[in-house]
Amino acid sequence: MTEQSSSSIVETLYSDHHGWLQGWLRRKLGNAPEAADLAHDTFVRILGRRQRDPIHEPRAYLATIANGLVVSHWRRRTLEQAWLDALNAQPEPLAPSPEERALILETLEEIARLIDGLPERVREIFLYSQIEGFTYPQIAEKLALSVNVVQKAMTRAVAHCYKALYA
Repeated sequence: MTEQSSSSIVETLYSDHHGWLQGWLRRKLGNAPEAADLAHDTFVRILGRRQRDPIHEPRAYLATIANGLVVSHWRRRTLEQAWLDALNAQPEPLAPSPEERALILETLEEIARLIDGLPERVREIFLYSQIEGFTYPQIAEKLALSVNVVQKAMTRAVAHCYKALYA
């Protein structure tokens, strides 16, 4: 299929279903401007995929992509709120600049996305090690595991992160 027909698939998808998608997102988010932004982001994501095959269930296809964006949206909002709460607990001179805040939030979101595919126990061990600075014996004691289990979980987590970053 040519580039032109790929864009015509997206154009048809947009003209036929954009209103429905925006309404679906508005009901899900309870916020019209955020719904409009995520509907736009959904079609941008589709354009980036260069859709070659006809879409047989367009609303299910759009809802699947949009739902992933909604999950990312809520994850980012949760991270932002946790970060703002931590900032409010800091004395004024230690508060980072708006640029530093944006970079830190972006980094936190990337970390969350990176470890999202890990099993819960492996993710917990990884966070204790990398965020809290616990040693393997401390993690083992805290979670009532052997040090060997902690080492294996860390190996799995590091391998997962490596694959996610370089595969």
